[in-house]
Amino acid sequence: MRDILEEIVANKREEIAQFHQLLPITTLATLTEKMLHITVPSMRRALMESTTGIIAEFKRRSPSRGWIHRDARVSEVVPAYEQSGASAVSILTDRNYFGGYDEHIQQARFMGVSLPILYKNFVVDEYQLFQARYCGASAVLLIASVLTIDECRRLMSLAHQLGLEVLLEMHAESELDYAALEPDMYGINNRHLGTFTTDVDTSFHLAERLPHDACKVSESGISSPDVIARLRESGYRGFLIGETFMREPSPGDALARMVGQLNNLSNNNH
Repeated sequence: MRDILEEIVANKREEIAQFHQLLPITTLATLTEKMLHITVPSMRRALMESTTGIIAEFKRRSPSRGWIHRDARVSEVVPAYEQSGASAVSILTDRNYFGGYDEHIQQARFMGVSLPILYKNFVVDEYQLFQARYCGASAVLLIASVLTIDECRRLMSLAHQLGLEVLLEMHAESELDYAALEPDMYGINNRHLGTFTTDVDTSFHLAERLPHDACKVSESGISSPDVIARLRESGYRGFLIGETFMREPSPGDALARMVGQLNNLSNNNH
């Protein structure tokens, strides 16, 4: 498959330039400041204290799969994730490639979802951090592949000022320099963002290269409780799972089944 990451990022920069025109960042910042008194739950704490650590993702489509679950509704799926034992939720907010919207996070909060929510997008501009905080997210994804270390440092600093945690995503040994920024959560993406192929061995390979006591998150390509158990033994505390749930008629039920299997595994090992 062609390298689609450059296309997505170029499209994102155009999209954000239009947002700047429609609603100046100074106005958005003022609106966001009015939301800062509303505390959001810590995603890092939720993962470190959880026995399962599943970050259940709401993702209707992707560049590699096309539509996964076109008619899925946030108002149904995300509350079901919370009831079924998710530790946190990830919500895709990219419209053009993933069929997501900021409003999806607002809808989840309106429905009473109190879990930490990850704002999952291709963040390239400070504007998006204000968007994330405004719509009620707990944390934001920063991707090493699309940012320089200096850009990452600047965005992370503003995120923290806004009360957002940062999940910093790396997907190759060459990106481990970014770990020195000491984000709240260290993500290893098993999906190559250029080809969109997945290999969970990436997480196992890079685990010991991350700080020992860090909150480590393995992302993509995780479909079985056995893999989660092995990743946990390697030091991971968060497991981001999307397609495995979203391709099922009822994503919440699929999550409940996996949580049940994980608990059985855990009980059998004690």
